[in-house]
Amino acid sequence: MSDLVNLFPHQERALNETYKLNRVAYYLDMGLGKTFVGSEKLWELNTPFNLVICQKSKIEDWKEHFETFYPEYKVIVFDKQRLDIIPPESILIVNYDKVWRRPEISRLRDFTLMLDESSMIKNERSNRSKFVLQLHAKNVILLSGTPTGGKYEELISQVNLLGWNISKDLFLKQYTVREWDELDGGYKIIGYQRTERMKKKLREHGAIFMKTEEVFDLPLQNHINVKCKCPKIYKKFAKHHMVEIEDEMLIGDTPASAKMYLRQLAGAFNKNKLDQLKDLMESTNDRLIIFYQFKRDYEAIKLMCDELKRPMSTINGDIKDLDAYEKQESSVSLIQYQAGAMGLNLQKANKIIYFTLTDMSELFEQSKKRIHRIGQDKPCFYYYLLTEGTIEWRMLQVLKERKDYSDALFESEEM
Repeated sequence: MSDLVNLFPHQERALNETYKLNRVAYYLDMGLGKTFVGSEKLWELNTPFNLVICQKSKIEDWKEHFETFYPEYKVIVFDKQRLDIIPPESILIVNYDKVWRRPEISRLRDFTLMLDESSMIKNERSNRSKFVLQLHAKNVILLSGTPTGGKYEELISQVNLLGWNISKDLFLKQYTVREWDELDGGYKIIGYQRTERMKKKLREHGAIFMKTEEVFDLPLQNHINVKCKCPKIYKKFAKHHMVEIEDEMLIGDTPASAKMYLRQLAGAFNKNKLDQLKDLMESTNDRLIIFYQFKRDYEAIKLMCDELKRPMSTINGDIKDLDAYEKQESSVSLIQYQAGAMGLNLQKANKIIYFTLTDMSELFEQSKKRIHRIGQDKPCFYYYLLTEGTIEWRMLQVLKERKDYSDALFESEEM
């Protein structure tokens, strides 16, 4: 163990159980310290070169982590440097969107590969996944709290990296339940089978599953559905896929655009939902975290914060500002899922409002852990603003189903 690192017992247990393995997956729930477990395993494996692939927003965090706790390494954010001048005892950090654009990385040999949030390679056809899967890594470390997003088929790229050489066709045949979809002309997955057998195989290939509740006593979570009346214009668009609102014509000429506009009509275009949000904001001066999906949501909520004179912080693709959250108890923090559902530590707050939902299960589950984590000493409250009779209720149901599938992976094996 590095002299500068002190591990919790559960972290030592994860390392001890995988001590003899050089391909491992630490599927540890959010807040259990995957960063320390993964970096300690990397240190134990001790290869001259190490490649860490992470999300763009996490690059500086990883750089600071290694420089603080493993000063013996040369830490390099790998951008435009020449590979042949990289010295031994180095850790190269690159984000998922850039890694496949640096083909020289494929020349690396006898190195340790670590993927932070390894679910990022779930689409085996994407450029990043294809590139990562053909790397010649000696050792592999996968880190994720939500490895599948509730879809077991999304494990295939990861299990191949762990050395379980099972084809996609065989994996689907053995572990999924499918039926023919006449509309789309192909098979669709409607469930899963032989889950215990799959979990056993995963553990044999170095996968460790651990939930926060097994390790720490965290406060209760309270989930509250707040019903909002459905505007007539939503029903009009649902019927005709075309409507004019606020001098803008919304046309749902594809399934994707129709779904997007249905979500917005149930969200920022719905005065009833905005009124419910205002009531919630006026009911407390505590810190509030609000998750949202669309830019239109942000603009509407920002206007409300200005009207109520609530100090505001923002995390989205353009802004990263948590100053009000850090300094003012009455602050409201607007967090866009893609930019802030993973990695942020927001346990100064204990209330999250979901103004709109994401359809990505891993982002939804990770968002809840921004406040429900080690250091939180208050009960956590989650308010879901849901417009009656709309797509939002089905989205929430699907998210719950995906959570059930994910939780099944983390459960102890039946004896």
